[in-house]
Amino acid sequence: MSMNWRERAASIRWDIRAFIDGRYRNSNATECFENIDPATEAPLCSVAVGHATDVDEAVVVARRRFSDGCWSELLPQRRADVLRKLADLIVVHKEQFALFDTLEMGKPIQSALYDAGIVAPGLLRSCAGLADKLFGATAPLNPRTLAFNAYQPRGVVAAITPWNFPVVNAVVKIAPALAAGNTVVLKPSELSSGSALKLAELALEAGVPEGVLNVVPGLGSTVGSALARHPGVDLLSFTGSTMTGRKIMELSARSNGKPLLLECGGKSPQVVFDDIDDLNAVAQATVQSVLWNQGQVCSAHTRLIVHNAVKASLLEKVVQLARHYKPGDPLSEQTLFGPMASPGQRDRVKSYVEQGLSDGAEAVLKGEIQERRGCNVSPTIFDRVDARMSIVRDEIFGPVLCIQEFRTDQEAIALANGTDYGLAATVWTRDIARARRMAFAINAGAIFLRTSGKEEEGDTGLLLGHEPQKASGFGAELGIEGVRSYSTLKAINWCGN
Repeated sequence: MSMNWRERAASIRWDIRAFIDGRYRNSNATECFENIDPATEAPLCSVAVGHATDVDEAVVVARRRFSDGCWSELLPQRRADVLRKLADLIVVHKEQFALFDTLEMGKPIQSALYDAGIVAPGLLRSCAGLADKLFGATAPLNPRTLAFNAYQPRGVVAAITPWNFPVVNAVVKIAPALAAGNTVVLKPSELSSGSALKLAELALEAGVPEGVLNVVPGLGSTVGSALARHPGVDLLSFTGSTMTGRKIMELSARSNGKPLLLECGGKSPQVVFDDIDDLNAVAQATVQSVLWNQGQVCSAHTRLIVHNAVKASLLEKVVQLARHYKPGDPLSEQTLFGPMASPGQRDRVKSYVEQGLSDGAEAVLKGEIQERRGCNVSPTIFDRVDARMSIVRDEIFGPVLCIQEFRTDQEAIALANGTDYGLAATVWTRDIARARRMAFAINAGAIFLRTSGKEEEGDTGLLLGHEPQKASGFGAELGIEGVRSYSTLKAINWCGN
């Protein structure tokens, strides 16, 4: 039965304030900004820009709760039980999460429901199952000596998330951090804070003690930089642009030299060889990857690198599929493709498209860009690009695809590795020896090898930990390696009779 999402949206009451020690608090900042609906550019609510003292209050609370052991010393199995209950509560409240994400960043409601009802709780349950799997190692020395490793929580973890998958991004940070026994101060993107705050409320209901999970909304220049500079933070996990990630590295180094986990974007390639017999499947996968979430995905495969023997045929199929994607009302259940998340993001995509045309690239599909009263951008596909063009090298974070062609395996590898990024890559070939060579030759943290056919749900490897490479960052966040990243490894030596 279809729901009247527009009517439900009108009933939302916004309260974007800091959530510290189990309750909402007014920010110490005096300045505010307007949080807008990107589908209409109408204001949703006013939000404080945030202040360093807000961050300090949250860190002090998180430190106190970590030190008293209410969470860090809880049995791992008990922490797992709480996280599973939180996952169940997210499912119960998935419609509210979906409305927050749709209204704040334009995500189509069906996609937002999938994130809240399937992806976010699934990640929580996965990390819950790993809470008691942090096994150490022993070293055989002599009968009177025992040497072993033990994992311990790091302490106060700061997390900074982007706006493209609000509830999922929040869970990706807090789930492994809490599973390992840390306390958390989370700064969600200023564009999409509603989900993170609702998550903090539900965490209390699930059994997470007050002050273990704190959320401080605000701007990156205020709250984000304050977290990076804060000497009371033991580890900072950031997902966002490479430029911001490098600023965080500088600020962290100048404070207490805290360790970092950084995922800083990508320009991922999709490499297609001429032995693939189902180009329809490749075309569908290409369009799905580059247009998923309106192209606002760090691992979006925005470079189609295709063998010259099949380029013309594949390009025609990709264009025919992509031209049917038109931005629609994100609150309609029939909408598969929504607006950009903000006017700034719309303008960024527009600027790159114009630069590509100015540089001489051929727009085989030129998408319309709405200038006002909505952040709607239709897909653009560029052919005849040069590897030095900004549309090929930079992360645009929008529905823009570049086509490059090759003749030999070495050319394909060179093109795939031809940017500063190294987040993900996909290789289409039926030659297993070639697939293996490409998997190890391409500089990316996650490699997907495909032959043909439809990808099954759950086959994306999201629960398998991996590290970004090059300018895409460093440090694992998913799987058992991700939980270990939020832990510190200690060597304990016991000598006695």
